[in-house]
Amino acid sequence: MKLSVSARAVAAAAVATTMLLTGGAVADAASAPARPAAAPDIPLAGVKAHLSQLQSIATANGGNRAHGRAGYKASLDYVKAKLDAAGYTTTVQQFTASGRTGYNLIADWPGGDANQVVMAGSHLDSVSSGAGINDNGSGSAAVLEAALAVCRAQYKPTKHLRFAWWGAEELGLVGSRYYVNRLATGDRSRISAYLNFDMIGSPNAGYFVYDDDPAIEKTFKDYFSGINVPTEIETEGDGRSDHAPFKSAGVPVGGLFTGASRTMTAAQAAKWGGTAGRAFDRCYHSSCDTTANINDTALDRNSDALAHAVWELSE
Repeated sequence: MKLSVSARAVAAAAVATTMLLTGGAVADAASAPARPAAAPDIPLAGVKAHLSQLQSIATANGGNRAHGRAGYKASLDYVKAKLDAAGYTTTVQQFTASGRTGYNLIADWPGGDANQVVMAGSHLDSVSSGAGINDNGSGSAAVLEAALAVCRAQYKPTKHLRFAWWGAEELGLVGSRYYVNRLATGDRSRISAYLNFDMIGSPNAGYFVYDDDPAIEKTFKDYFSGINVPTEIETEGDGRSDHAPFKSAGVPVGGLFTGASRTMTAAQAAKWGGTAGRAFDRCYHSSCDTTANINDTALDRNSDALAHAVWELSE
């Protein structure tokens, strides 16, 4: 739980008083380099508003947001408009897969060291059988809301921030692989971290953290430890989502996942409060993956963990 502004003010005053009473030099503390502000709380309502928009887009376009379909392009246009209005520099990257045109959306926040780039991304496409609200509207909406939080905070990180929404993931990581393969070697080496968020609101949620890079893994695990939520290492989606092309290119990667078609064990249910013997997401790749297929608590926690990692790793 983050301290409110008033609570932080009281705490700061208490520290200053203690230093005066003990002969400490408040001036020395004041002259020390200030630690960058902590990540803001990501409003669940904001994330869910994006999910509602993605659901409406799917409903108006044949029930899905799949690669090469009108629903995908409308989803990308929705996200891009939000980012453009927030002051991001956006780039739409076009590719072809299975005879259809696909798109990636890249958004750069002005400023920061261009030789040290922190990226957060998610795939925006659904399967053709459903709206894809958990898979992967959940990740896409959370990444979008975190990007908008950067704008609201007018955050000025030391490193450069970049956000991405990938196309045609469901066809085999096509969009993210296209992006990575077209990066010059020097540009790849400038990416200090790529964070992936693919399904973070599963209704029977687990809390899984990628273990590909120790520093990134620790950033996420420390956050969840701080809110007393146990985690496990992510294995179900290992190599099956958009972090894989980055990892293959030597970029440090990490991310979060709440489970797909695998079944929750009794031990997992005991620590996470879910239902043993049931899939983490019974609507995985199905028509029932709608806005009714979201665990609000998991979505809220993972959205906040996402922002925490973006802030911590870009300082």
